Amino acid sequence: MKVLVLSEDYPTNTNQAMMFVHVRNKYYAKNDINVTVLNFRAKCDYEYEGIKVITIKTYKTSDEDYDILVCHAANLKHHFRFLNKYQKKFDKIVFFYHGHEILKINEVYPKKYKWKRKSFIDRLVQNLYDTIKCKLWHKKISRIIHKSQLVFVSKWLYYRFLYYIHINPAKLEGHISIINNSVGSIFEEKSYDYNIEKEYDFITIRGGTLDGSKYGIDIVTELAKSNPKFKFLVIGKGDFYKYNVKPDNIIFIEKSLTHDEMISFLNKSRCALLPTKQDTQGVLTCEMATFGIPTITSDIEICKEMFDGIDNVKFINNNNTNIDLGKVLQELETEKNYSKTCKFYSENTINKEIEIFNS
Repeated sequence: MKVLVLSEDYPTNTNQAMMFVHVRNKYYAKNDINVTVLNFRAKCDYEYEGIKVITIKTYKTSDEDYDILVCHAANLKHHFRFLNKYQKKFDKIVFFYHGHEILKINEVYPKKYKWKRKSFIDRLVQNLYDTIKCKLWHKKISRIIHKSQLVFVSKWLYYRFLYYIHINPAKLEGHISIINNSVGSIFEEKSYDYNIEKEYDFITIRGGTLDGSKYGIDIVTELAKSNPKFKFLVIGKGDFYKYNVKPDNIIFIEKSLTHDEMISFLNKSRCALLPTKQDTQGVLTCEMATFGIPTITSDIEICKEMFDGIDNVKFINNNNTNIDLGKVLQELETEKNYSKTCKFYSENTINKEIEIFNS
């Protein structure tokens, strides 16, 4: 089976962009699927960890045929235009929806921090773009749904798709799957070690920038102020603490971590603190929960969908930053022998994607 994957960007030796696409592709390759990635931002063809990556120029001059076209986080600039020109060449198309590509940004996501906030004109432009985006995808999906499968990383995202793209669910019957993103394999293979000496009480890791308001670094900061007897570790890149006072009990490390580095820091911490104001799944929090470290996240709809019933996760209210985190941590540490959740293992996520390809 030969699969062409369309991706806005893709990892290189110096760039870890859209790693969640690469994790899937490596797993596909291990299951005898021939994967080629069309990276719209690539300037030249290359290979990354065994996965062939090509440019749009290479695709245009190639006579290669593929069994399935896969679109990740499809946008108008590249994916939509590609489909307009080449969709007839593909008998089967699979769309993976991750969030922004089908949402109205200003309605769904929290206001940006003050120093990142856009002008009124910028917000109007974003609203106009999102309105056009949703209308165009409505027409496109309606026309090709007969040969398409739509995969959503959460039920929450699927319901927003119905709301914003305005397609009758009856027309989608048999063409919809809800499949969570898989966690990195290291979080399946390794487990949190309570016996290692702890240097930190709470750890917050952000894979992207700290400056995205949805990631709730302002909430972490306020919680640290309200709980001065505890030691907080914050790891990620961004300018948040250039514009906001960092409490003395927060240690800030400005860097991006590999999975191996994450494991080391997690084992030195008593609890993962990962509040969020909005998300479509929250893969990093899924990885912490899977690893087995006591984890605190927000009591919003998407978090409850992901983590209800997972013993080592507790929910807190984003608006109550005066909460005594010591009590929450005590509840989490009362029972240390948590059964390891396998909800986000590859066997329950990427395996289902392969089943779709084979169906």
